[in-house]
Amino acid sequence: MKKLFKIIQNILKKFAFVFSTLFTIFVILLFYFTGLKELKWYPVVVNFCIFLLFFSSLFDKETIIQKFARISEGCKELHPKTKTYTKNLTYIWCVYLLLQFFVSLATVFMSDKIWMIFNGCVSYILLGLFFAIEYVFRIRFKKKHNL
Repeated sequence: MKKLFKIIQNILKKFAFVFSTLFTIFVILLFYFTGLKELKWYPVVVNFCIFLLFFSSLFDKETIIQKFARISEGCKELHPKTKTYTKNLTYIWCVYLLLQFFVSLATVFMSDKIWMIFNGCVSYILLGLFFAIEYVFRIRFKKKHNL
Protein backbone atom coordinates (compact mmCIF):
# COMPACT_ATOMS: atom_id res chain seq x y z
CA MET A 1 0.00 0.00 0.00
CA LYS A 2 2.86 2.36 0.83
CA LYS A 3 4.45 1.64 -2.53
CA LEU A 4 1.19 2.44 -4.34
CA PHE A 5 0.87 5.71 -2.41
CA LYS A 6 4.46 6.62 -3.37
CA ILE A 7 3.74 5.89 -7.05
CA ILE A 8 0.58 8.02 -7.00
CA GLN A 9 2.46 10.81 -5.21
CA ASN A 10 5.22 10.76 -7.85
CA ILE A 11 2.67 10.88 -10.67
CA LEU A 12 0.89 13.83 -9.04
CA LYS A 13 4.20 15.65 -8.59
CA LYS A 14 5.22 15.11 -12.21
CA PHE A 15 1.87 16.17 -13.62
CA ALA A 16 0.73 18.69 -11.00
CA PHE A 17 0.75 21.55 -13.49
CA VAL A 18 -1.29 19.56 -16.01
CA PHE A 19 -3.85 18.47 -13.39
CA SER A 20 -4.23 21.96 -11.95
CA THR A 21 -4.51 23.52 -15.41
CA LEU A 22 -7.13 21.01 -16.54
CA PHE A 23 -9.09 21.48 -13.31
CA THR A 24 -9.01 25.26 -13.74
CA ILE A 25 -10.18 24.99 -17.36
CA PHE A 26 -12.95 22.61 -16.25
CA VAL A 27 -14.13 25.07 -13.59
CA ILE A 28 -14.08 27.99 -16.04
CA LEU A 29 -16.04 26.03 -18.65
CA LEU A 30 -18.51 24.79 -16.06
CA PHE A 31 -19.06 28.34 -14.84
CA TYR A 32 -19.38 29.68 -18.37
CA PHE A 33 -21.86 27.09 -19.61
CA THR A 34 -23.95 26.56 -16.48
CA GLY A 35 -23.68 29.88 -14.68
CA LEU A 36 -23.42 28.05 -11.36
CA LYS A 37 -23.16 30.68 -8.67
CA GLU A 38 -21.41 28.19 -6.38
CA LEU A 39 -18.34 28.33 -8.60
CA LYS A 40 -17.81 31.91 -7.50
CA TRP A 41 -16.41 30.32 -4.34
CA TYR A 42 -13.51 28.76 -6.26
CA PRO A 43 -11.09 31.73 -5.82
CA VAL A 44 -12.11 31.98 -2.17
CA VAL A 45 -11.20 28.35 -1.53
CA VAL A 46 -7.94 28.58 -3.51
CA ASN A 47 -6.84 31.78 -1.76
CA PHE A 48 -7.62 30.31 1.64
CA CYS A 49 -5.75 27.08 0.90
CA ILE A 50 -2.66 28.96 -0.26
CA PHE A 51 -2.87 31.19 2.81
CA LEU A 52 -3.06 28.09 5.03
CA LEU A 53 -0.02 26.61 3.28
CA PHE A 54 2.08 29.72 3.94
CA PHE A 55 0.69 30.29 7.44
CA SER A 56 1.19 26.71 8.59
CA SER A 57 4.78 26.80 7.36
CA LEU A 58 5.48 29.51 9.95
CA PHE A 59 5.23 26.79 12.60
CA ASP A 60 7.64 24.44 10.85
CA LYS A 61 11.41 24.41 11.21
CA GLU A 62 11.63 26.04 7.79
CA THR A 63 8.98 28.22 6.13
CA ILE A 64 7.87 27.53 2.60
CA ILE A 65 9.75 30.58 1.31
CA GLN A 66 12.91 29.43 3.10
CA LYS A 67 12.55 26.08 1.32
CA PHE A 68 12.16 27.84 -2.02
CA ALA A 69 15.19 30.04 -1.29
CA ARG A 70 17.34 27.10 -0.22
CA ILE A 71 16.43 25.13 -3.34
CA SER A 72 16.92 28.08 -5.71
CA GLU A 73 20.29 28.93 -4.14
CA GLY A 74 21.32 25.29 -4.25
CA CYS A 75 22.55 25.16 -0.68
CA LYS A 76 21.86 22.99 2.35
CA GLU A 77 21.66 25.87 4.82
CA LEU A 78 20.66 29.51 4.36
CA HIS A 79 22.67 32.43 5.69
CA PRO A 80 21.15 33.67 9.00
CA LYS A 81 20.23 37.04 7.47
CA THR A 82 18.54 35.25 4.58
CA LYS A 83 16.62 33.09 7.06
CA THR A 84 15.33 36.19 8.83
CA TYR A 85 14.47 37.90 5.53
CA THR A 86 12.55 34.88 4.21
CA LYS A 87 10.74 34.34 7.52
CA ASN A 88 9.60 37.98 7.49
CA LEU A 89 8.66 37.63 3.84
CA THR A 90 6.47 34.66 4.75
CA TYR A 91 4.62 36.88 7.24
CA ILE A 92 4.12 39.50 4.53
CA TRP A 93 2.84 36.88 2.09
CA CYS A 94 0.41 35.64 4.74
CA VAL A 95 -1.02 39.14 5.15
CA TYR A 96 -1.28 39.56 1.37
CA LEU A 97 -2.95 36.16 0.92
CA LEU A 98 -5.37 36.80 3.77
CA LEU A 99 -6.37 40.14 2.24
CA GLN A 100 -6.75 38.45 -1.14
CA PHE A 101 -8.98 35.84 0.51
CA PHE A 102 -11.22 38.47 2.12
CA VAL A 103 -11.57 40.49 -1.07
CA SER A 104 -12.39 37.39 -3.13
CA LEU A 105 -14.91 36.43 -0.43
CA ALA A 106 -16.52 39.86 -0.68
CA THR A 107 -16.79 39.60 -4.48
CA VAL A 108 -18.87 36.43 -4.15
CA PHE A 109 -21.72 38.62 -2.89
CA MET A 110 -21.26 41.27 -5.57
CA SER A 111 -22.32 41.30 -9.21
CA ASP A 112 -20.86 38.74 -11.60
CA LYS A 113 -19.10 41.54 -13.47
CA ILE A 114 -17.24 42.76 -10.38
CA TRP A 115 -16.41 39.16 -9.43
CA MET A 116 -14.97 38.49 -12.91
CA ILE A 117 -13.00 41.74 -13.04
CA PHE A 118 -11.37 41.19 -9.66
CA ASN A 119 -10.84 37.43 -9.70
CA GLY A 120 -10.03 37.22 -13.40
CA CYS A 121 -7.84 40.29 -13.79
CA VAL A 122 -7.16 42.58 -10.84
CA SER A 123 -6.02 39.79 -8.50
CA TYR A 124 -3.42 38.66 -11.07
CA ILE A 125 -2.17 42.21 -11.60
CA LEU A 126 -1.81 42.63 -7.83
CA LEU A 127 0.03 39.31 -7.60
CA GLY A 128 2.42 40.34 -10.38
CA LEU A 129 3.08 43.68 -8.69
CA PHE A 130 3.70 41.93 -5.39
CA PHE A 131 6.22 39.57 -7.02
CA ALA A 132 7.96 42.46 -8.82
CA ILE A 133 8.24 44.61 -5.69
CA GLU A 134 9.55 41.68 -3.67
CA TYR A 135 12.08 40.87 -6.40
CA VAL A 136 13.47 44.42 -6.28
CA PHE A 137 13.73 44.24 -2.48
CA ARG A 138 15.44 40.84 -2.72
CA ILE A 139 18.08 42.15 -5.13
CA ARG A 140 18.74 45.15 -2.86
CA PHE A 141 18.92 42.85 0.18
CA LYS A 142 21.44 40.58 -1.52
CA LYS A 143 23.62 43.52 -2.59
CA LYS A 144 23.46 45.17 0.82
CA HIS A 145 24.49 41.98 2.64
CA ASN A 146 26.85 40.63 -0.06
CA LEU A 147 24.87 37.41 -0.46
